[in-house]
Amino acid sequence: METTAIAETVRQDPIPVNHVDLGRPWRWLALGWQDLMQARWYSLAYGVAIVLVSLLLTYALTVEGLGFLVPFLAAGFYLLAPVIALGLYQMSARLEQGEALQFCHAREAWRRNQSQLGIVTAGLLILMQLWIAANFVLFALLYTGIQPPLDRFFSAVFLSPEGRTFTLASITLGLVLAWISYAISAVSIPLLMDRKVDGFTAIRTSVRAVVRNWPAMTLWAALIVIFVGLGLATFYIGLALTLPLLGHATWHAYRDLIPPES
Repeated sequence: METTAIAETVRQDPIPVNHVDLGRPWRWLALGWQDLMQARWYSLAYGVAIVLVSLLLTYALTVEGLGFLVPFLAAGFYLLAPVIALGLYQMSARLEQGEALQFCHAREAWRRNQSQLGIVTAGLLILMQLWIAANFVLFALLYTGIQPPLDRFFSAVFLSPEGRTFTLASITLGLVLAWISYAISAVSIPLLMDRKVDGFTAIRTSVRAVVRNWPAMTLWAALIVIFVGLGLATFYIGLALTLPLLGHATWHAYRDLIPPES
């Protein structure tokens, strides 16, 4: 009952959002890099763990004959990255308070507001499922076989005559889902980790932060796409560095965009 009362109170009193200038994302990256250097072993271990999980998942899909899903799951990484980086936010929060670091930061962060974090995570997972399901449907409509071999995936799908329609539809859908995911999760995950607010309030606050600061947040989205893309382009290896950097930087983005509690 107490949790419900807190959630209702927060919804009636929206969380304020700061205005930031266009160049602010570069400062977030600089501060993120500082955190990465201070917590280098913990941060890099976190990144390596993500790389290993990604490699194992890719191997399992390939062995099961579902290798054609790998590119779409890799693209879907953008949708789930805000939750995947949860432990990195906790590291930055500890560094901010001058507290000692330890392993299992993701579990520590999750337990601080797990029911509400679960709401936002469920929403992102639904978007991920929509992305995968939609591409299954597109495959079924445009190709006689729904499982093109991974070794000639791009030539069979993106360079074939049918592939032009598929590529346009897939990219359009991906951009729409990615922007929805970005808007609802830009600051909602660190906000839920930092404060006892409800998931829907956090989502609304995140959307307002993106809308109010659309120039800076568009640049920040582009930087995220570039850095994560570099990590994916190196067969996940680069994620060991780029994901921790973006995770720490996202914490500082949250601190800039959402004023502290009075």
